[in-house]
Amino acid sequence: MATLTVWKFDTPDGAEVATQTLQRLTRQELIRVHDAAIVTWPEDRKKPKTRQLNNLVGAGALGGSFWGMLFGLIFLVPLLGMAVGAAAGALSGMLTDTGIDDGFINRVREEVTPGTSALFVLTSGAVVDRVREAFAGQDMHLLHTNLSRDEEQKLFQVFAEEPGATVPADSATS
Repeated sequence: MATLTVWKFDTPDGAEVATQTLQRLTRQELIRVHDAAIVTWPEDRKKPKTRQLNNLVGAGALGGSFWGMLFGLIFLVPLLGMAVGAAAGALSGMLTDTGIDDGFINRVREEVTPGTSALFVLTSGAVVDRVREAFAGQDMHLLHTNLSRDEEQKLFQVFAEEPGATVPADSATS
């Protein structure tokens, strides 16, 4: 089963620094990254900057459509007003079917604000003690939702870059 986690950092560059740790853990085979993206939000900006971390993931990644939809719901919809409300409701409903609910979206929206950054990562197979050790000393807060196997499969079916993609077989080992 995969886990979608969001790590919030109290600085705009904290998530970028954490990606280096995540790359090292991936090379050491201490965690499997299925997909990842970061949000950086300098204090002087009205909107955050988002970026998918293609260098951390292999084939079968969820892709830009998933991250675009999720980040749109978290960071843009409150700014767009009621005209987009119905479409946002439909998108939110689709994500709820994959285990990402309004509570998750609202919590991230409240905590990832100007002057902060966040690392969004879909992983499995983590050697938890070693991962925790590797991130020790980094000022970060964990927000997360665990995806069931069914929710994970739905997420991959809806957002995978390749039609017919399924959850990688070894993701059930986390």
